[in-house]
Amino acid sequence: MRRPLVALTSGAALLAATACGAQGGEEDGELTTLTAGVIPIVDVAPVYLGVEQGIFAEHGIDLRLESASGGAAIVPGVINGEFDLGFSNMVSLIVAREEGLPLVTLSNGATTVGEQGADFGGVFVPDGSPIESAADLEGATVAINNLNNIGDTTVRESVREAGGDPAEVEFLELPFPDMPAALETGQIDAVWAVEPFASIIRESGQREIASNFVDTHENLSVAAYFASEPRVAEDPELFDDLTAALEESLAYAEDHPDDVRAAITTYTEIDESVIEQLTLPRFPAAIDTDSVQTLADLMIEDGMIESQPDLDALYR
Repeated sequence: MRRPLVALTSGAALLAATACGAQGGEEDGELTTLTAGVIPIVDVAPVYLGVEQGIFAEHGIDLRLESASGGAAIVPGVINGEFDLGFSNMVSLIVAREEGLPLVTLSNGATTVGEQGADFGGVFVPDGSPIESAADLEGATVAINNLNNIGDTTVRESVREAGGDPAEVEFLELPFPDMPAALETGQIDAVWAVEPFASIIRESGQREIASNFVDTHENLSVAAYFASEPRVAEDPELFDDLTAALEESLAYAEDHPDDVRAAITTYTEIDESVIEQLTLPRFPAAIDTDSVQTLADLMIEDGMIESQPDLDALYR
């Protein structure tokens, strides 16, 4: 069996200086220090590039990045002031707003490629598995990084689209870095994984049975950068600058895919044989609100929320 080709870097290696918690207002020379909670996946490469290219500094911001397991773990950090900025999937943000947490999005984070079998994430099974399509996931256990987020929501839609019963799928929480080994050793029936772990799984010879983001919406806004409303209200001009820097970083990433691939090596350790195979997300700055409405509709159908959320309140 091939060993997994990726390992997370230490927190200290994420940046030359480690973050010391949310310090919006702390000055480092003429720069305001802000801390962002991110996930060690391909999606967040634009913010690393933005720091590296000096885009945030040009807007007067010294952005420090800290790693977390998923968006559901970052939301509390933004609420309690540990982070000034967070990265999370849209489902977790909708759930948070429905629970009364005052979160607002600043910009899009990552968007599906929109091509079946060629997206930056998917559902994978062991090569010898009897599971042939998403419909066959009935009665199976699927690993996702955080429960009640965009993973289970979109995997259920893939099952539904394939003619299966999404209520019959069991989900298990497992960190992305543990998924390749769990799948290869047969510890789990299926996993939902995104890059770089999707390419690692493909490289190990496992099979992809569904492109769950594409099944949900061809322009699905998968994730967004967000902050707390009270924190934004304290210094709206600072968050205007932060939003502008995010948008410029996303545009830079969209136009420089080779730089995106290089940036990924600064916060993960990826084998040379994998990095060129990575499928990158699209990085438009604007959130596709129609796709977010689709997610909200699915969340109601699956019982995650009880009624239509006020999505307008989610957008700054």
